[in-house]
Amino acid sequence: MKQLVNSDNTNMNMNSTEINSTEINSPHLKSTASNTNGLDQSAITKTPGKIACLGAFVTGFFRAKYYQKITRSRLIKQQNKHFNGFKKAVLAHSPFYQAYLDLPLAQFPLIDKKTHMAHFDQINTAKLLRDTALNIAITAENTRDFTPTYGQYAVGLSSGTSGNRGLFISSKIERAEWAGYMVAKAFPHYLRPQRIAFFLRANNRLYENTRSIFTQFRFFDLLTSLETHISTLEAYNPSILIAPASVLLHLSRLQPKISPKKFIAVAEVLEEEDKQKISAYFGQKVHQIYQCTEGFLGITCSHGNLHLNEDNIIIEKHWIDQTQGRFSPIVTDLRRRTQPIVRYLLDDVLVEEPTPCPCGSSHTRIQSIEGRKDDVLQLANHNNKPIHVYSDFIRNTIVSHCERVEEYRVTQTHTNALLIECEPYTNDNKDKIVSSLNLLFNKLDIKQPDYQFKPYQYPKKGEKRRRVINTVK
Repeated sequence: MKQLVNSDNTNMNMNSTEINSTEINSPHLKSTASNTNGLDQSAITKTPGKIACLGAFVTGFFRAKYYQKITRSRLIKQQNKHFNGFKKAVLAHSPFYQAYLDLPLAQFPLIDKKTHMAHFDQINTAKLLRDTALNIAITAENTRDFTPTYGQYAVGLSSGTSGNRGLFISSKIERAEWAGYMVAKAFPHYLRPQRIAFFLRANNRLYENTRSIFTQFRFFDLLTSLETHISTLEAYNPSILIAPASVLLHLSRLQPKISPKKFIAVAEVLEEEDKQKISAYFGQKVHQIYQCTEGFLGITCSHGNLHLNEDNIIIEKHWIDQTQGRFSPIVTDLRRRTQPIVRYLLDDVLVEEPTPCPCGSSHTRIQSIEGRKDDVLQLANHNNKPIHVYSDFIRNTIVSHCERVEEYRVTQTHTNALLIECEPYTNDNKDKIVSSLNLLFNKLDIKQPDYQFKPYQYPKKGEKRRRVINTVK
């Protein structure tokens, strides 16, 4: 098998891993596809009781508390130990991964969402069928009834922002452990009663598992107009409000009479300008959770800095621009038993912050989540060489120079053409956007592109907001 990672030893050095190839390949894909007989599934598919779920909740809670302050070297040592145990306890039950059990992590195949979904039936450890799971998830999306399950397994569906929709499968034990971990990480006073308001495109039993004797949970459907939720939200008066950044910003404009103790942005890039506006209205720091169908990847600490949850996951860095700290994460989730996530390459673009955090955590600190690789523009310089223009450059330029622009979207439609939507749609705003972007492109030695403008079109209900998009393949 072609080696995808530079690694001469069996230990995982998460600080130096660099991908030489993004080829996603495995010589064992065909051989594992039919190897589904003879597995002892009793320990995996048996529905657990309340005591087992309580034990999982406690395990998740105390793991989140224990691993926050251990040294980096000890954290990596624990990751190695847990991955070796994970191979025996979980991957031995996955037909897809059985051929790799004697190999170090660096020699496992690198996969993406498309590959994972194509081999879902062989990857999962509970003999679940992709088409059946998809049917359950799509029916739930269409009916807005998220209670049906696949046996004991909850089924979630990703939003498909990257062009491919993914499945998220979780057992009762996994949901209980996730809930304990989330309570320890995200709740300000976990022994006091909490009222959680969750604004999302779709509900899931995973989120419902945060209900307890101390916790109420209420789902607010983003496919319903936000204005219609205000009276219910005010009556509920949540202590924790969780929503996409654009929804939190919209709520600050609607000015509901609520007094949460904590605000958490999810699902979208949290831009600095939006963070300041939300904080200014509600008088609270805006925290962030980095979660997707591939796992609960990160959360802000008490100082408001985002850290990766490396007590639960192993992150290898696929460097995009190592000098500036930009990388796409390769995720191995040590707690996903039903649907193993191993060396899964995301198309997110993260920027590492090398400065140690005052909170004392040894977990990797993230300066920003810039979006997806599709959010990076490629424009030609004066020698016709393509230059990467990161979405953060575009956002900061427009925000800094165009104070009257409330909403915008920049889409690359051709090798040298940009379509720009803005609100308010005025000649003054259009002129300022063009002049500010030309300043940026001059600094980067990029030829001035052709600009087209049209009024800003708000995303459809339930869709994520994206500021910068590259449609040129």
